[in-house]
Amino acid sequence: MDAAPARLILVIDANPDHNRIIETTLHETSGRYQIVAIASGLEALDFLYHRGIYDASPRPDIILLDLNLSDTDGLDLLAELKADHQLRRIPIVVFTLSDQSEHILKSYTLRSNCYVLKSDDLHNLSSIVKRIEEFWLGIVTLPVE
Repeated sequence: MDAAPARLILVIDANPDHNRIIETTLHETSGRYQIVAIASGLEALDFLYHRGIYDASPRPDIILLDLNLSDTDGLDLLAELKADHQLRRIPIVVFTLSDQSEHILKSYTLRSNCYVLKSDDLHNLSSIVKRIEEFWLGIVTLPVE
């Protein structure tokens, strides 16, 4: 039996420390993930729409989206992704430091698959990433394209 292909996780987060912890944690939990970390909403759109240097980019299995991006409002990016017929099936976990009730409500209104609060503490952040990985990539059955 052939081994399952590596799952692609797209992390859209402007914080390099958070990206590093997310990548390190996911690689430690399983070697079966390909992780693409992008710091910009515009670059994420290029990746997802196969533009420029990303013309051959694969479709992610799941997206971890921080709302605090330097060039784009994370909620606007979420709205665009969920409005696109081809991209809306990709599960999007909003993974952010914002605990503002209006952000939480709007994220669900825009059809995020869940809203998870990050921790400023890097050890706790790693623990949360492990729980996201366990649920979304271990328990949930994701759509196949």
